[in-house]
Amino acid sequence: MSETARTGQQARPGHALAALALAQFICSFAGSNMNVMINDISEDLDTTVQGVQVVITLFLLVMAALMIPGGKLTDRFGRKRCFLTGLIVYAAGALLSAAAPGLGVLILGNSILEGIGTALLIPPVYILTTLLHPDVSSRARAFGVVMALGGIGAAAGPLIGGLITTGISWRAAFVFQAAVVAVIVLLSRRIDDPLPPDPARSFDTMGAVLSAVGLVLVVMGILAADNNVWLMIGLMVLGALVLVWFFRSARAKEASGQEPLLSLSLFRNRTSNLGLVTQNIQWLLLMGTSFTVAAYLQVVRGYDAIQTGVVFTAATLGLLASSLSAERLARRSPQRTLVMAGFIVTLTGVAILVVLAGNFSTAWAFVPGLLLIGLGLGVMLTPSVNIVQSSFP
Repeated sequence: MSETARTGQQARPGHALAALALAQFICSFAGSNMNVMINDISEDLDTTVQGVQVVITLFLLVMAALMIPGGKLTDRFGRKRCFLTGLIVYAAGALLSAAAPGLGVLILGNSILEGIGTALLIPPVYILTTLLHPDVSSRARAFGVVMALGGIGAAAGPLIGGLITTGISWRAAFVFQAAVVAVIVLLSRRIDDPLPPDPARSFDTMGAVLSAVGLVLVVMGILAADNNVWLMIGLMVLGALVLVWFFRSARAKEASGQEPLLSLSLFRNRTSNLGLVTQNIQWLLLMGTSFTVAAYLQVVRGYDAIQTGVVFTAATLGLLASSLSAERLARRSPQRTLVMAGFIVTLTGVAILVVLAGNFSTAWAFVPGLLLIGLGLGVMLTPSVNIVQSSFP
């Protein structure tokens, strides 16, 4: 890296961190804010609640299927370029969703374009945050900010989406996303990529196809569980076989000296493996709670979008309080202790949420459980990410 680039990067650390954190916020927001717009969208587009839920699921599926290829492209084209490209594709999808006349266009805008944009911009968020903060303490602070914004986006998505939907329209929520992306693009202009891109870097196209197809088949199998058990089993078995093919192909390429899409040597690090498992469980708890509770409040309890969003404020406050304390907690306690403590608090919150919500009809019954879930997730999100990012050169 040139001295000019290094100086430029150090001169504007706040701008870079703000852009990266806002990007994590808007992607997490997109994954949860539609949960409170299910009824409004289904009525406006003359479709069913299940149709809107398919849109939400497809967004997460496209994002997940393309995340590994998206991360690999950053080596070839540069982290900043992939980041900006992802933002532009995401904004185009948000604007198309805002103008959607029917479910098909909404799927194209939200599920496809926003999913692709997210897969391109999220890997640079983690890579750039790691590269720009080399020591554990500053990295904990940086990831604390990034994960706090991400957690708040997921937890506050229902509230913000509910306010916009009730006050204006569900379409305005997508315009809001595009406006935030425009701010991120302006802030991103000041980011200097710490590592130069390598246009000659090979790209494992076959591996990208296999990984994406395998993941799509597995998730489609899960979605088919309610309708056809045999179809579910068939899709999941087929998906598993494709993923086995992907890993065998990656192993063969690595053994022959070629560069696979995903280096299997990464999984030889036990610490990183445990960190990745905890991250998956954390996001499953966060997004799963958001989706399940939001759907329950609207479909079963009859809450409108803003009432549903207000209930989630408890989780948002918990996430904000614990995530922004990440740097101080990292100095006082080992990362492993924080992850374990976070899990205990989160699981306690889930238990309290189920018990109170099942026995009391008031909205206040959701508050203690959601608050503890937010606190617990905020405590462990940052250290688990830091553990993985610090496990490799």
